[in-house]
Amino acid sequence: MKPFQNSKFAVFFISTLFFSTTIKAQDGISAKTFYKHDKYLSSDKMEGRFPGTKGNNDAAVYIKKYFKKYGLKDFSKMYDQPFRLFVKEGINKVQSDSVTTQNVVGYIEGSDPNLKNEFIVIGAHYDHWGWGGKGSSSKKKEVVAIHNGADDNASGVSALLCIAEEVSKLSLKPKRSIIFISFSGEEEGLLGSKYFVDHLPVKKEAVKVMLNMDMVGRLNPEKQIYMGGAGTFPDGVELMKKLGENSGLHPVIHAGDVGGSDHVSFYKASIAAIGFHTGGHPQYHTPEDDIDLINTEGGALVAKYIYKALIAIANDEQALYFIKQD
Repeated sequence: MKPFQNSKFAVFFISTLFFSTTIKAQDGISAKTFYKHDKYLSSDKMEGRFPGTKGNNDAAVYIKKYFKKYGLKDFSKMYDQPFRLFVKEGINKVQSDSVTTQNVVGYIEGSDPNLKNEFIVIGAHYDHWGWGGKGSSSKKKEVVAIHNGADDNASGVSALLCIAEEVSKLSLKPKRSIIFISFSGEEEGLLGSKYFVDHLPVKKEAVKVMLNMDMVGRLNPEKQIYMGGAGTFPDGVELMKKLGENSGLHPVIHAGDVGGSDHVSFYKASIAAIGFHTGGHPQYHTPEDDIDLINTEGGALVAKYIYKALIAIANDEQALYFIKQD
């Protein structure tokens, strides 16, 4: 079946899909909950969540606690997916070394007897730059200070946990199964997502679409949510536009422009992928990326929008397949 973009049937289909998947549960996503998660993950005691450190491991424990609370299942009797990465000398006050870190993975089984064997992935990386060093964007990189990463990417994980909570409340789960994942090693070159794609817990052909959230905590006054990769699956651009109506947001939608975060690992493996963010800022990769600059009301709005997108895609009865973008 060929994509039906730009047809009257496409407009009718997307409209029907939108209204059938606007579920009351999403109203439960609150700025208070978003703030709670972001504040904890970006606190000084996490010491910047650098892979291989206590702060990184503690952040993983926090995420696992909520995965368990929300009833997510595990694939291998644990939520951890451990892997090793090499740390370059001069980063995070360490000499060059190989360290162990982990992705955190869980899933909610779909409700449709057939479509539950297909999976939508939603993710956000939880690692950051620790005490800085060569990974810092500070003007004086020799300054050693905690890089809390409240926006990059405690905000994405906050949205992920808010969305997982809302899906867990649904009496009738979405038709497709949903994998929730928080990656480590993103800052070192998308290493966690690359490892996951290379070691999928399900068949690759069963993974239909990946949604990624990286820096969604600084919604601007124009309320613009940016996304790339909306055209990598059938009718994605039309869906994202429709979901923007009455959302309180002004989506900036790109069919391609897949970007540079963890969803790229999926796109390179020919899996449809879309990335969400609220834009850059001067505090990016500096010690100043702190909780007091996070727009928590905006973060909740963004999480609601992405929740609606996730549910709509997971319930879409048409075949989902990868569409390469230039």
